[in-house]
Amino acid sequence: MYTSNLLFIGTQEIIIIVVLVLLLFGGKKIPELMRGLGRGVKEFKDGQREDTTQDSNTKEKTNN
Repeated sequence: MYTSNLLFIGTQEIIIIVVLVLLLFGGKKIPELMRGLGRGVKEFKDGQREDTTQDSNTKEKTNN
């Protein structure tokens, strides 16, 4: 079985997924879900930036 063929999603599959999501959550709930997802991604990226800043500060302190 070719696993690379399983990774490609066609137009029909995308339409079916969108219709199922609309049926499950409704049109009013989807913007709230996307807003929450956006906040989560933003917090994750901010956390990564803070971590790299702390790592560079720690390296500078150990080198001195």
